[in-house]
Amino acid sequence: MKKWLMILLAIVITSIGVILLKHANIVTGGTAGLSLSVAYFLSLPFGVTFFLINIPFYIFSMMRMGWNFTFTTIISVSLLSVVTGFDYFLPAFTVPIWAGAVVGGFIIGIGLSLLFMNGSSLGGANILALFLQKRWNIDPGKTTFAFDFMVVLTSFYTVGFLRGLASVLSIAVTARVISYFKNEIAKSREEPSKEKSMKQQPKQQVPVTE
Repeated sequence: MKKWLMILLAIVITSIGVILLKHANIVTGGTAGLSLSVAYFLSLPFGVTFFLINIPFYIFSMMRMGWNFTFTTIISVSLLSVVTGFDYFLPAFTVPIWAGAVVGGFIIGIGLSLLFMNGSSLGGANILALFLQKRWNIDPGKTTFAFDFMVVLTSFYTVGFLRGLASVLSIAVTARVISYFKNEIAKSREEPSKEKSMKQQPKQQVPVTE
């Protein structure tokens, strides 16, 4: 129960960051950033594009990360789509570009780190980052930044050069926050594996002395 409450909290935190970026008219990286770009370009709801773009990554996750992780990721993606949808009911407001980039990126970094620590993600590059950390101990912040940077490059066409630069700043802040928590993220993923291996170990029989 505690795990799901923490995941819900992480989703709310991340949603606040995404909404700030949206009202600053800048994008973030990963499938969330790609979804924002598509939403801007095609005038589609963010939640719909975000869910559809993540489908191929679910397949990879089931093959490499297991069903439990994939299930929590699907739930997290679905919850983010729902929570960000409440932006429709908020009054119209704008956020300064650079303030939105820093604050929004920082908040998203906190939310993603909290998700990672509780065995979940928001799909896309998150799955790849956690897989590479698990397999080769690669900093998930660096993996996230590399993938996000390529995604943000595509946003220069939809949001313009200045807002594109702000988007790069945003993902750099997000990646730095994730890198700061990389040890906690790795530790949280090791603990379930240790518990599982301990359960699988046969109990030693105590010799009976007569």
